[in-house]
Amino acid sequence: MTITKNQNGTHLDLAQEGRLDTTTAPRLEAELKQSVSGVTELTLDFEKLEYLSSAGLRVLLSAQKVMNRQGSMVIRNVNETIMEIFEVTGFVEILTIA
Repeated sequence: MTITKNQNGTHLDLAQEGRLDTTTAPRLEAELKQSVSGVTELTLDFEKLEYLSSAGLRVLLSAQKVMNRQGSMVIRNVNETIMEIFEVTGFVEILTIA
């Protein structure tokens, strides 16, 4: 998985490409822990994300909890496959998906 980071003041954009699974979820988790301090707007771009596992969902849930305390988090450009995972797991009720 490739993570592209773009920060502008208190707005952080992270674009993921590839698979967010057991192997790659720790990389996203580490990037989030390192980068979200002082961030009030977090945008995750899933345009090029091909796969999402339960390990990835756990990282997203953790990020959402942090951002609920300090601002907002939006997930953009979700493809049909990833959206189905969000719907089946009930994450559409937890996450803001645009």
